[in-house]
Amino acid sequence: MAESRVAVVTGGAGAIGGAIVTALRESGHRVVVLDRHGVDGVDGMDGVDGVDLADADAVRAAADDVLARHGRVDVLVHAAADLSQAALADVGLDLWRRVQAVNVEALLLLAQTFAPGMAAAGFGRIVPVVSDTVWSPPAPELLAYVTSKAAVVGMTRSLAHALGGDGVAVVAVAPGLTPTPAAREGMPAEAFTDVVRRQALARELDVTDVAASVAFLAGPGGAALTGQVLCVDGGLVLR
Repeated sequence: MAESRVAVVTGGAGAIGGAIVTALRESGHRVVVLDRHGVDGVDGMDGVDGVDLADADAVRAAADDVLARHGRVDVLVHAAADLSQAALADVGLDLWRRVQAVNVEALLLLAQTFAPGMAAAGFGRIVPVVSDTVWSPPAPELLAYVTSKAAVVGMTRSLAHALGGDGVAVVAVAPGLTPTPAAREGMPAEAFTDVVRRQALARELDVTDVAASVAFLAGPGGAALTGQVLCVDGGLVLR
């Protein structure tokens, strides 16, 4: 890469997001992190102070700040997610709207801000991180989350059509159940064992699996891919 490309990673202070940041930096990108926790103490990351991705005004302001400091964005990875859980009878509109705001609307707002510059440059990559739960919902309490990720799959395909003529590719990555600290805290150990047993590739997934796929899509290898969903789940749903 003659000049370092600028990549924005939402949720970049988390386990999967952090692995994506590392992979992109190793492939030569300048990485900016947008995360509600900020990037204090995370070596080598650039970013803004904590950004509430459920707040549309905060998202727009953060995006404008990135452009003011870096001049452009070449790669957008939306890895942030709100996984708030509630069964159908208990889903309040506040919970529902926050999940959609973080998981869906933040991506829309960032794409609106960054895509024009990508189009002007004739190059861009947008990589939403979704979930294989879209095809195999594991629990009714994930209603809001699964719905939001399905919406992002639809957005991925729509944006691919809208932006492809300007050289901007849009491909989603759908991880399977990955044993991050947050996932281990929220799920029993036997859940991970059961998922591995049902995968075509019977091994535990790792955050670096997702990160490697994102880095591939952001680089030359992803040049002919758009409008697709890459399932990084060991073959659980065999997409």
